Amino acid sequence: MRSYDFSKKYFNPEGQTLKVPRREDIEEKYKWNLTDIYKTDEDWEKDFSWIEENLNKYTEFDGTLGSSAQNLLACFKFDEEIESKLERLYLYSMLAKDSDMSVSKYQGMDDRIKSLYAKVMTFTSFIKPELLKIDESKLLGMINSLPELHIYKHSIDDLLRFKDHTLDKEKEELLAMAGEIAQVPYNAYSIFTNVDLKFSKVIDDKGNDVEISHARFYSALYSKDRSYRERAFKSYLTAFKDNANSISTLFNGNLKANIFFAMARKYSSAREAALHKNNIPISVYDNLVEAVNKNFEPMYRWASLKKKLLGVTELHPYDTYVTLFEQDSEKKYTYEDAKQIVLNSLKIMGNDYLDTLNKAFNNRWIDVFETRAKRSGAYSSGTTYGVHPYVLLNWSDMLNDVFTLAHEMGHNMHSYYTGLNQPFVYANYSIFLAEVASTFNENLLLDYLIENSNSKQEKLYLLEKYLNNITTTVYRQVMFAEFESITHRKIEAGEALTPEILCDLYKNLFQKYWGPSMVIDEEETYTWARVPHFYYNFYVFQYATGFAASEALANKVKAEGKPAVEKYLAFLKAGSSNYPIKVLEEAGVNMNSLSPILAVTNKMNKLIDEMEKLIR
Repeated sequence: MRSYDFSKKYFNPEGQTLKVPRREDIEEKYKWNLTDIYKTDEDWEKDFSWIEENLNKYTEFDGTLGSSAQNLLACFKFDEEIESKLERLYLYSMLAKDSDMSVSKYQGMDDRIKSLYAKVMTFTSFIKPELLKIDESKLLGMINSLPELHIYKHSIDDLLRFKDHTLDKEKEELLAMAGEIAQVPYNAYSIFTNVDLKFSKVIDDKGNDVEISHARFYSALYSKDRSYRERAFKSYLTAFKDNANSISTLFNGNLKANIFFAMARKYSSAREAALHKNNIPISVYDNLVEAVNKNFEPMYRWASLKKKLLGVTELHPYDTYVTLFEQDSEKKYTYEDAKQIVLNSLKIMGNDYLDTLNKAFNNRWIDVFETRAKRSGAYSSGTTYGVHPYVLLNWSDMLNDVFTLAHEMGHNMHSYYTGLNQPFVYANYSIFLAEVASTFNENLLLDYLIENSNSKQEKLYLLEKYLNNITTTVYRQVMFAEFESITHRKIEAGEALTPEILCDLYKNLFQKYWGPSMVIDEEETYTWARVPHFYYNFYVFQYATGFAASEALANKVKAEGKPAVEKYLAFLKAGSSNYPIKVLEEAGVNMNSLSPILAVTNKMNKLIDEMEKLIR
């Protein structure tokens, strides 16, 4: 196998352009080990066939769930057996596809498993309606009558919340059958933007002719060469602008799918339906947007300070990521160095936590480097019962990559501890909690780096990183949340969302959140077209709530030590055994209060105060 010198990235010593590396160019230790899921594709096929052959067993339970506690338990156990295999199948096909999205075999496997998911949903569609037809006191009596059923008490209580939104058997079957169709907009968007979308070449900050990619776009935004930032920014977003009609059609299709399912289930809006799933009050969403809208002053201060320190007459969107301070701004962080930095920053969490991190680092749970047709961005695969979680990265030697590693390993630890400590029925955590563990890790990493800074300039650099974290994880995500809420309301009101309307809406929100210092280029108005999270059905607001909760939890760990660490580990282990608001409350954070959000905006002001003192 040919080794690949990542210190030279995409250029050979003569400066000639190299293509994005092939997957076979990467050492095995930097690639996922999918044999932890299935040894071979043939083993995957065996489990796939087993599910297909056994699906008809669901019919044995149809109409009998209220007949006895033993029959109810048997149904639950069979359903868990199907679901656990299905999750494993999905994990394998997803990771194989995302490793190289040009391989049709794994695209096909991914399509097949999604079809199988839809088929399983059709076969299981009788379960919830039938359970809800059983008299509530009788159902709870059945749960209490067998020790093996006691574990399902919370899941039954949760199910009863959906009584008014669950349809009869035939309608549930129809909705289940429609589920696969509803995935088409996102699936098409993902393939289009990751495989088929073509980007032009630009001259980089070293005079080389480079092929723009998703990862190179982000890397370019940190370049000190402003003209290169602008070239990369405009080149990248122009590709989305040129395809805005197609992408807006997919965008509209996704929103309409969300609204269809919400209306079918008798919710007043798609947003209510999305939040009801995790028992999150609408007020949490509205209070978040309101709190941030009343506290733009820190963002406006930050934009004004950026403009001043950059020495520009106009601040543009491509100026928002580049560091303001020279020292260490060009420092490269290898993946190996980053692992040690992350471990050092998390020592306060104790040996068990660190041992698990090392297990992930040393056993190929992580796919590290960008390769041709690999999925862009970064993610953790989440909890798959009986299998450790995986992490996708696209490493580019930036400080941001170190934080991404800490972030995704936070997800990874949450999924690992949940899967290890919860039974199948609770072996996952709600989306509302998903960004707490990730930003918790980032918080401790940043504290560690600031505490170990070697100069005033380095401290300024890290303070800026903290401010950028608040900007991107709170203000930017709340802006996205407001955009998502408005676009759904417009479709619900029967309005059309053309590319022009979407661009105008995004531009107005961007201006509101950044304030008078920002000059918005036309290309930025097409950013709505490149954000995959807009296809995740009211996900993004939880980045902001998660950041606020993680700040509170990290402060408790730093102030209280071991008792707070134990509470935090209990949070990681809780899975979905309780409602997310309650899980956070038991860890010491009240998300029904505005105080976590307001504390973040106040902290931003204090960080700017500290920065201004250092630069006087």
